[in-house]
Amino acid sequence: MRRRRLYLFTIIFYIIHVLRRCPALSPDGLALLALKAAVSDDPSSSLSEWNQDDYNPCRWPGITCANATGFAYPRVVGVSVSGKNLSGHIPSEIGTLLFLRRLNLHGNRFSGTIPPQLFNASSLHSLFLYDNLLSGAFPAAACDLPRLQNLDLSRNALSGPLPPVLRGCRQLQRLRLAGNRLSGEIPARIWADIVSLVQLDLSSNGFTGRLPPDLGELDSLATLNLSHNHFSGSIPTSLGNLPSTVSLDLRYNNLSGEIPDFGSLANQGPTAFFDNPGLCGFPLMVPCERPATPAAETPEGGRGAEFAAMGNEGRKGISTGLIVLISAADVAGVALLGLLVVCAYWKVRGKEECSAKTGGGGKGLGRRGWCGWPCAEAGEENGEGPSSGEEVYDEEEGGGSGVGGVEGELVTMDKGFKVDLDELLRASAYVLGKGGKGIVYKVVVGNGEAVAVRRLGEGGGGGGRYKEFAAEVRAMGRVRHPNLVRLRAFYWAADEKLLIADFIANGNLSGAIRGRSGHVSLPWSARLSIARGAARGLAHLHDCSPRKFVHGDLKPSNILLDADFNPYISDFGLLRLLSLITSPSSSSANPTSAPSSSSFSSTTGLIGAALPFSSSSSKSGLLERPNPYRAPETRAAVSRFTQKSDVYSFGVVLLEMLTGKPPEMSPSPASSGEQLVPGLVKWVRKVFDETRPLSEVLDPVLLQDGNAKKEVVAAFHVALACTEMDPDARPRMKTVSEDLEKIGSSRK
Repeated sequence: MRRRRLYLFTIIFYIIHVLRRCPALSPDGLALLALKAAVSDDPSSSLSEWNQDDYNPCRWPGITCANATGFAYPRVVGVSVSGKNLSGHIPSEIGTLLFLRRLNLHGNRFSGTIPPQLFNASSLHSLFLYDNLLSGAFPAAACDLPRLQNLDLSRNALSGPLPPVLRGCRQLQRLRLAGNRLSGEIPARIWADIVSLVQLDLSSNGFTGRLPPDLGELDSLATLNLSHNHFSGSIPTSLGNLPSTVSLDLRYNNLSGEIPDFGSLANQGPTAFFDNPGLCGFPLMVPCERPATPAAETPEGGRGAEFAAMGNEGRKGISTGLIVLISAADVAGVALLGLLVVCAYWKVRGKEECSAKTGGGGKGLGRRGWCGWPCAEAGEENGEGPSSGEEVYDEEEGGGSGVGGVEGELVTMDKGFKVDLDELLRASAYVLGKGGKGIVYKVVVGNGEAVAVRRLGEGGGGGGRYKEFAAEVRAMGRVRHPNLVRLRAFYWAADEKLLIADFIANGNLSGAIRGRSGHVSLPWSARLSIARGAARGLAHLHDCSPRKFVHGDLKPSNILLDADFNPYISDFGLLRLLSLITSPSSSSANPTSAPSSSSFSSTTGLIGAALPFSSSSSKSGLLERPNPYRAPETRAAVSRFTQKSDVYSFGVVLLEMLTGKPPEMSPSPASSGEQLVPGLVKWVRKVFDETRPLSEVLDPVLLQDGNAKKEVVAAFHVALACTEMDPDARPRMKTVSEDLEKIGSSRK
């Protein structure tokens, strides 16, 4: 008996010892092992380290954990196993991960239906299951989640209609269902409840019926894509109530009738409405047929008989009188219309001048959506929040010392810049560039921070135009974005005018492409990243800056790079400031006229501003020394720079990044009808039109990356769309930015 007890105690001691050395796997770990068990094929062994012998799932690849109140161990908050070609199904046990916030299984081959139990994970706010083989109906249980913000089920095999319970997804910001087999009519009277929706993509499905008018109540919407469906009927006028910067895509449907020329609908280019045979009106330039008003039918022997009985003399008298009356009415109508146009012009002009004098605008920068950059366009792949570089200007923030500003005083435009004038003038400096736009110095101030100081022109001129100059520079200071050079301060005196901006230390895109200044010629991934950043910055300038500015002089030397090759657009609208200090002081001076030819000399760009201006003088340096990055329509004797001309310039820059060739190159003499088209644009377009090998135009450095061919071809198509001869055929910059973000998104 004594020996038996000793044996039993030994066994119990051994069990306790083993349990102490091997703690039990947490419930979260068991749920993850259920996902591993549901995978039937793992070609890259990506889940091989998910091991039941490892009690801590937080160390497993693709798993993110965080401490939770009331629990002695961390809880799983993120599962990201994407692009691994995993086959199998999604198990319902994932729903037991009560602290799970983000589930990312895109780019695999999961099949079957989405289990309703998955949405028991009540903390889930981002679900990315796109690019799989999932089938079944739209998961209505998803709208039971109180925090769901991002739902992407694109490119699967979902079928059936959208359920009306979709109105329960009140916190939803991005809904992407493109490329499925969904059908039926889109539910109406539900969209006004989804007040935070920023992106709605229902393209490439089988939806039918009319477009719900309440889609126009989505006042936070930045992207609405309903293309490649079977929608019919007319376009609701209410869609014009969408934000003015919305990107709308209604292509490849059966819509008919006249496109409403109202609100945001009037801001769309023709590509938003292509391939709807029944649509007409602006901007498709398809005239709408107006039905002829039928003559009033009268009974025989009635009024018609009376007129038939009238003599020829009576008919002639009536006809002549009507002609005189109609002519007089026409003259009066034209005069009245002209008066209204003139009044409207001066009313708008007066507001612009008032805004300029007060440094106006800027309030729109606080709006979320495209202008606030909280979504994927700003850097994070699936847009769960603002990018780390996001900055929103607060007009009440004011500026540093001297924000009121008088002549002879250094005026700062944000509280973070603490340099006084004496310190700036005493600091060590060396010349970075010199040209018609002034001398640019790198100045190291007392705290060791380097800034770029531009001395405008020769320092003199401008007379008494200080107030106009100060208003323009303050407007420049309000333009803030991670891909735009930031202006910090300015100084105005009779003999000196300075602009102080952030110093960007790694040269510019022009040098990086050609391997100058010690740079290694850029690989494709770096070029694509630079193109995306520059597109985001220019799109922000167009749609989200206080005045929806035009750059007017975009080229590689004005796209600066930091140590990590992040792009910064500089010099946007610098010529406008130069016009204020070179033109006579007169209230009647044209605020949009271009400066003298000396102002167009090229120098390394280091600062930014942006105001519309025109090349109104045929004697300007712009015409004497054509800039190959400028759009053809801006090279005429009388022309005006627009946002679409900026898009053209960006397209030429993108072509240069893809080919490594300067835009002036001309493989063959241009015909007289093509003399305004840079040689590079003509050459690339000809290669694509003739379907010749891509290697003929591609930079040899990019040929080394064999996996990037599809992405490079897609980028070429974006560049060619930007460089269309017809400005109306070019996309908006926001659309260009979105298209570049889509390139290579599956590799993220």
